[in-house]
Amino acid sequence: MLGAALLACGSCFSLAPIAAAESRDAQDGASQAKRPRVAFVSNGIASFWTIASAGAKAAAKEFDVDVDIRLPAQGASDQQRIVEDLLARGIDGLAIAPADPDNQSALLEEAARRTRMITHDSDAPKSPRLCYVGMDNYAGGRMCGKLVKEALPQGGEVLIFIGRLEQDNAKARRQGVIDELLDRPVSAKNYDPPGKLLKGEKYTILDTRTDQFDRARAKQNAEDAIAAYPNLACMVGLFAYNPPLMLDAVRQAGKLGTIKLVAFDEDDATLTGIIEGSIHGTVVQNPYRYGYDSVRILAALARGDQTVLPPKGFLDIPARQIRKDNVESFRAELKKNLAAGGG
Repeated sequence: MLGAALLACGSCFSLAPIAAAESRDAQDGASQAKRPRVAFVSNGIASFWTIASAGAKAAAKEFDVDVDIRLPAQGASDQQRIVEDLLARGIDGLAIAPADPDNQSALLEEAARRTRMITHDSDAPKSPRLCYVGMDNYAGGRMCGKLVKEALPQGGEVLIFIGRLEQDNAKARRQGVIDELLDRPVSAKNYDPPGKLLKGEKYTILDTRTDQFDRARAKQNAEDAIAAYPNLACMVGLFAYNPPLMLDAVRQAGKLGTIKLVAFDEDDATLTGIIEGSIHGTVVQNPYRYGYDSVRILAALARGDQTVLPPKGFLDIPARQIRKDNVESFRAELKKNLAAGGG
């Protein structure tokens, strides 16, 4: 599980970044008297990040900080440019969802050296970040796998759709789905490379299709899968924009009800699909809390309060399963959160 992985990595919660932050405050005692400026950086553009941005804005008002929200369209390359720009302008804290942590180590180390850095949504456990705000994505993936079992109790062929696999959260989420469907013991250390057919007692996972946040490609992936696999029984979309595009493709192919759909995240079209019965269910995170708690933590750190950091460097915000019986109440909660952030 993610908590164990965090404990296993001694550098994940090193005191060195905290010491660096304290040193900055000592060098400039006036810094705590001014209104802090922090940044909230996503790993893409999606409805998920609109909700997270609302949380970040609400926290900025409540904790009296300025927040610079950046939503990079091109993943890691855009994040590089955005973070360099933010650091050059001077910020008191950075919350980032690394798009490709294995290849962004230099950038993350530089950011942690020059400001207070935390991660959210997708972690970079090997980086010197101060904490991670998010969910256990492996556990969330297994929750999604359970929804597949509900939608397709007799078993069958399943295909997974996701934006990219370079992200820590994407790898863990996908693996959770796979392990649940293959009835494996819980182990976040597992990893099945894409492109390999995985066959269990009841479920066969045909493949995993990525799209690099390209909506047209994501839609084409779904259409191609429907054409290529005549016995395809269930499509699983693991990024917020995947399920609505899968639904469009299935509807256009005249296979609503024949191909079951299981989702992740809370895109409005996904929630409507659940209400209508076109999508069995979805696993939702709490992006509002990701934005809110990231800014809350950075605001406190900028004012010298280290006690705000969560135990073991992980603020766990658990996922939930949404089905037809609770989708309306969840949608009302979502609208309330968006209004709180001025969205």
